[in-house]
Amino acid sequence: MAQKVSRLSWIESVATLLQAGGPLFAKGIILRRPTIVRWLQASGLERLGVAALQRVRARHGSGPAILKLGVHDEAVLVAPDDVRRLLDETPVPFSPDTREKHATLAHFEPAGSLISRGPARQARRSLNDRVLESARPRHSLGARFDGIVAEEIAPLAAKDAVRFEEFRDTWFRMVRRCLFGDAARDDVALTRSLFQLRADANWAFLKPKRRVLRARFLSHVASYLHRPAADSLAARLAEMGEQGTRPEDQVGQWLFAFDAACIATFRTLMLLAATPEALRRVRADDDPGRPFLRACILESVRLWPTTPVILRESDTVTTWHGATIAAGTGFVVHVPFLHRDAERLTYADRFVPDIWLDGTAQRDTLVPFSGGPGQCPAKHLVLMMASTALYTLVRDRRPTLSPDAALDVDRLPATLDPFTPSVLWRPD
Repeated sequence: MAQKVSRLSWIESVATLLQAGGPLFAKGIILRRPTIVRWLQASGLERLGVAALQRVRARHGSGPAILKLGVHDEAVLVAPDDVRRLLDETPVPFSPDTREKHATLAHFEPAGSLISRGPARQARRSLNDRVLESARPRHSLGARFDGIVAEEIAPLAAKDAVRFEEFRDTWFRMVRRCLFGDAARDDVALTRSLFQLRADANWAFLKPKRRVLRARFLSHVASYLHRPAADSLAARLAEMGEQGTRPEDQVGQWLFAFDAACIATFRTLMLLAATPEALRRVRADDDPGRPFLRACILESVRLWPTTPVILRESDTVTTWHGATIAAGTGFVVHVPFLHRDAERLTYADRFVPDIWLDGTAQRDTLVPFSGGPGQCPAKHLVLMMASTALYTLVRDRRPTLSPDAALDVDRLPATLDPFTPSVLWRPD
């Protein structure tokens, strides 16, 4: 199919935006709305987004498609090679600091690396990479964190059943200890204030920023960084932070990302409960890095992306397949389409963790943690902590889903509600 740059009509642009973007914004880009997520699973409406972009590709080719939505053009990418280029050429000329992203994230991290440019972004991103050790599959504080995770998560395996809210409370006790030290274990006020700010961030431009609450939250984070506990990420951050890096803003992003990781981990638990063979392999894998369990987590995020839209904005005129696109154009990657396009991927709606072990995922441009220089710096840390949590849960007891949450792993839903069902435990 010929690749070119096409301009959609205004009517087609609006229809595509509503079908592909409507469900994503309805359920909450920054903080999920459980009632909407539940309704979307029941209705299956998120499949409309994939179908809409399949139609765009069929009508206009596989090159970038420009949506006419007002003052600013938005280019939707439907070809994997174009997505790869966009990610590889971040942050220049494709900046992650887009208008839309700034409008949301500035509600709680106004100086985060994701919404910074130039030397400030470089310094802040470098700080994230060094503290989170983004290049290492296992963090140098891994032994300490493994102990914290196992200690906090183990009591859940002793219960008859666990629901998401209880899992999330446990998860954030674990996260606060790893980030700030044991003194922060029960500091639910810190997490609660971030949730309030993230709820506002769902509305982006449409809701005024609560500057007093934001300042209080960032000051709360900074208080831990001023007296960092040994063997914590806060200690590393306090040691490595330099003038202008705004360490407390970077922590705001980490706490936000760990909530997405919590959702992905619980969904992986649901998948393991529905897939006895995968559960058997998890338990039989004696590699301390737990590669198969990590693959299961990655597969969970492929199926239900916790970051469903990747946004970039061009700093200069760019050329695509012989045609130019103006500077200032926004670029959009609809991640559910990239990951669940059955016209391209034979496994689109199936649970197939082995694609993360045999090179298939890389070949097919699957990006659960984004990619290129803008890839999530916490990717390996998240996978390490999530795999430890899951192994602690399933090592000695067999999970099963409550009757209202049955999953067909060969035809998985476009939306998976983690908030409603229970995971039950059966002893071996």
